[in-house]
Amino acid sequence: MSAEIVQLMEQAGPYLSAAVAAYGAGILHRAGDVALDAAVEETAGLGQRIVRLVWRRRDEDGRAALERAVDEAAAEPDDADAAAWLRRQIKLALREDAELAREVEALLPTQSGVTVNVSGTRAIGAQHIGVAASGDNTTIHPPRQ
Repeated sequence: MSAEIVQLMEQAGPYLSAAVAAYGAGILHRAGDVALDAAVEETAGLGQRIVRLVWRRRDEDGRAALERAVDEAAAEPDDADAAAWLRRQIKLALREDAELAREVEALLPTQSGVTVNVSGTRAIGAQHIGVAASGDNTTIHPPRQ
């Protein structure tokens, strides 16, 4: 289960960071705001739901540790260590509670499973690509009609 928790936290990390950046320390107690921009809600809102779900499932000591981690991450939004401490608190909770881990996993969008490997000095890699040019003095001509 440990490898799955690590992967789950890697997937959840950007949502947690967005939530802390958007809501700060109020992430644990903030009520939903229907006026939030849809893009913010997709990231920050999901991160908030994850943090609040974990917080509700923790005991008093776990809640206090999670709240301190949220406060620290909110106070220092550019501090990678503070963000890592928050992720660590959530990871510990997920390791201790398999059902909680499944609930958090269900909240996250499914991953596409696409891997793009690129190698070489002028290699171009993308999941979807239109026109791409790599090299010196490249000329791209419009398609013939």
